Amino acid sequence: MAIEVRAATVFEDVAAVVGPKRPDASVCWCLSYRIPSARNNALRGVERGELVRELVAEDVAPGVLAYDDGEVVGWAAVHPRADTTFARNRRIPHVDELPVWSLWCVRVRPGHRGQGLAHRLVAGAVEFAREHGAPAVEAYPVDNRGAKVDLTMAYVGTRALFERAGFEVAAETGSVLNGFPRVLMRLDLRS
Repeated sequence: MAIEVRAATVFEDVAAVVGPKRPDASVCWCLSYRIPSARNNALRGVERGELVRELVAEDVAPGVLAYDDGEVVGWAAVHPRADTTFARNRRIPHVDELPVWSLWCVRVRPGHRGQGLAHRLVAGAVEFAREHGAPAVEAYPVDNRGAKVDLTMAYVGTRALFERAGFEVAAETGSVLNGFPRVLMRLDLRS
């Protein structure tokens, strides 16, 4: 397996991982934490994909993609927290005023799971944030204590996944997903 993780700058590759099978379907496109709720709820069908096309073309990509011998196999959303809904989220606290980046979605395509790609995506997202001057990266995974997480909710990752990447619990949150509490984890990049 020759895995490469790089900035998500190719719209078709992002669409292959987070887009719908039908272009007119109103699925997440990994926008629910990236844009304000009102706008997210108002966007329908192809409008969602068009917004992602615009985000992919911005100077700072909306995340990273993993490739296995050139085939896109995974996605991780990472961006400055100030540009996400986490900036105003009442259930996810602010630890301090550091201009951290948020890493909120890790997705591996079916047929490629169970091969350690989530770990590679987290590492790639951290490196991408570091290259863009992030002083720290935060994640908001579930603390499932080893219990199975429903696949549709697994995109936030688990505490164990982020601990293996060097993140530490920085705060408890008021958020619960799939019956599990979410924790705020942080990796300091300043050293």
